[in-house]
Amino acid sequence: MSTHTDTGQGAAGGEGAQHAEHAEHAESAGTPPAGLGPVARLDLKPALEAVLMVVDEPAAEEHLAKILQRPRRQIADALQELADEYTVQGRGFELRLVAGGWRFYTRPEYAAAVEGFVLDGQHARLTQAALETLAVVAYRQPVSRSRVSAVRGVNCDGVMRTLLQRGLVEEAGTEPETGAILYRTTNYFLERMGLRGLDELPELAPFLPEAEAIEADTQEGVPSFDPDAPDPDDTHDKTEL
Repeated sequence: MSTHTDTGQGAAGGEGAQHAEHAEHAESAGTPPAGLGPVARLDLKPALEAVLMVVDEPAAEEHLAKILQRPRRQIADALQELADEYTVQGRGFELRLVAGGWRFYTRPEYAAAVEGFVLDGQHARLTQAALETLAVVAYRQPVSRSRVSAVRGVNCDGVMRTLLQRGLVEEAGTEPETGAILYRTTNYFLERMGLRGLDELPELAPFLPEAEAIEADTQEGVPSFDPDAPDPDDTHDKTEL
């Protein structure tokens, strides 16, 4: 009787050891124990790749561990393994630990290809109307929309929206007398134009009306424009910037 009991205890002990061994192996392989939620049951490395594809800033190991319901050590090990695998495979991207978090980055040797693609998309064409409007803002800033419209003689609201969306101009406070919003060019404008400062703009200002002339025009009455109305000139020739 005692022999049978010892055998049962030995079998139970053996099964317990096997379960512990399997659990340890599963943890090291990135496979969670059974009985957890659907996220925790996902294969760890593909799950990490999926999450890192959508981050817009380096993801901390603690945050990834919380989202994927795994121990931080397991997350850290899997991330390092992925980084090593990408390097060995010679992929066009790499996984880096930067500023306390992990994120995908383009490998330096492929920077030229990426730059060509990105800049080609950024080189959206500006219409002639947009270029003329941008010139008025650049040489008369800070300037209101009504004054820009007075210089060009047409509604510039639609074009101004485009320039704002492109990051070429920005709001610069309000005009004390009228409360109208003023606009100026941005650092991105200088970057795109290859200028260190506005003082490097070419001598074009003399060809634009002086502020007094613009003021006279606006006082005579610039029509009230519909902010959503397209610029009549905004459908013609397009130029890269």
